[in-house]
Amino acid sequence: MSEHIIGVLDDIPPGEGRAFVLDDRQIAVYRLRDGGLRALDAACPHHGGPLADGLVDAGVVVCPLHGRAYDLATGAEAGGGPPACAHTVVLDPDGTMRVTLATG
Repeated sequence: MSEHIIGVLDDIPPGEGRAFVLDDRQIAVYRLRDGGLRALDAACPHHGGPLADGLVDAGVVVCPLHGRAYDLATGAEAGGGPPACAHTVVLDPDGTMRVTLATG
């Protein structure tokens, strides 16, 4: 597992996601409207859709290509399909965001 500083909280508007390349992997980081942060692999496991561009609501992101919903905490697909890999995001007191990549 590796940790990366990806920027500051204000880099991601509330209710949206942004894609980052970390260790040659594309990772989508989401800033939830309740102030939480979540991260998943950026490519939808279904057909590679851009999850960072998906709609975020009620703890899920919906892939913009085929409407598959992924739990932002676990990466589980709502219909039981292949999950997206979930990663850990930490917000430092100074507003810096750090992502720790999960293996897989």
